[in-house]
Amino acid sequence: MFYRETGQFKASYASDEAIFPIAQDRWAVIAIVIVAYVVIPIVANEYWLQAVLIPALVFSLAALGLNLLTGYAGQLSLGTGGFMAVGAYATYKITTAFPELNILVVFLLSGLVTAGVGVLFGIPSLRIKGFYLAVATLAAQFFLVWLFNRVGWFYNYAPSGTITAPPREVFGVMITGPEAKAEARYLVALAFVTVAALAAKNLVRGRLGRSWMAIRDMDIAAEIIGIPLLQTKLSAFAISSFYCGVAGALMIFLWLGSAETLAFDIGVSFDVLFMIIIGGLGSILGSFLGAAFITLMPILLTNAPQVVGISMAIDTQKDLESIIFGGLIIFFLIVEPHGLARLWQIGKEKLRRWPFPY
Repeated sequence: MFYRETGQFKASYASDEAIFPIAQDRWAVIAIVIVAYVVIPIVANEYWLQAVLIPALVFSLAALGLNLLTGYAGQLSLGTGGFMAVGAYATYKITTAFPELNILVVFLLSGLVTAGVGVLFGIPSLRIKGFYLAVATLAAQFFLVWLFNRVGWFYNYAPSGTITAPPREVFGVMITGPEAKAEARYLVALAFVTVAALAAKNLVRGRLGRSWMAIRDMDIAAEIIGIPLLQTKLSAFAISSFYCGVAGALMIFLWLGSAETLAFDIGVSFDVLFMIIIGGLGSILGSFLGAAFITLMPILLTNAPQVVGISMAIDTQKDLESIIFGGLIIFFLIVEPHGLARLWQIGKEKLRRWPFPY
């Protein structure tokens, strides 16, 4: 079978502990990268880039951040939408206050601002956990959205109350603003997600990631063996919030163009949470699979009746979409509670042992 690893010997510890120790995995990743960076910008039209691929990348980045916090560190959070709002509004304030600053640097600075806010709201995790921590982060969600909605300074006292991405160039190419092409915005979002995924993969494989997982499994035992709860939990909140803040900045500046605080309501937090549950808690791949599922499934359900020649009212179509979508989520949680990433892992194990899979 094509996925057998017979003859692939590991001559060093580094090769044995590589991110992709099997050659077929490395070839597949290289092929995916080539398709993502070269083929898609050429063949995809503006609809696919603007309505499907860019939002999928944005939510993949947000799901990565939440998965680091909830899936690896075990700290349940319902404030993802609020942290994304912090990144979006921080980017807007920095770009309007310092128009000469490179927009890519602004995205990173907004992530740092969001990391600081995440640490502030992560302090209660030192005393509470589980459902009570979820309620505390939910309060952060409502407070942050209320703050950005009520304080005019955050949106420069615009009468409409919206923030709009100003036009910005990188190496002479417009990547934000109404004149920016979808291909350029897609490539910038893809670059951020690629670097973030690689960094996250190395984080969870290192000492910090092992400390997160030890606290997730049993924080008292982790503290007994010398893992500092204060630094470890706050580092999880900081890094997770950094990812979510950059995702919020990309959401406004590379996808929507302009938005109100309604774009970061509690529904966004639940959507990102569903992404990591369906994709797989404690899995980098699961973040991408869950984001793709949540992004693509509503589009598929919306267009499916038209493909088979069924006409229905828009409100009925939306209600049916919600029913089917919720049923699919419940189905996946019952069939495989560890998410789509676990199904992918099982499939790979069966291929490795073909023709005698267990």
